[in-house]
Amino acid sequence: MAYADALIEAPEASLTNKSAGEEIYRVGLMYSTGLGVAVDYVAAHKWFNLAALKGVRDAREQRREMVDYMSSLELRQAQRAAREWMQKAH
Repeated sequence: MAYADALIEAPEASLTNKSAGEEIYRVGLMYSTGLGVAVDYVAAHKWFNLAALKGVRDAREQRREMVDYMSSLELRQAQRAAREWMQKAH
């Protein structure tokens, strides 16, 4: 498998707590638009949330927009996933 293919299969695989906010934001964009991955609003919100915490303004706006497409359960799942990632990320 080529390196580029690996990124598409798991675009977040190389991210850590030290990753730049813009890198994290781009993963959110991939999941929100289906660019190279299946559309997944829970994953998109998670990555936008994490990027917003790193000060990416566009991520805050995208996160706000995602809520219109998500159930309250999905929103809770996304928030939980973001918290878990922050605890586990190296």
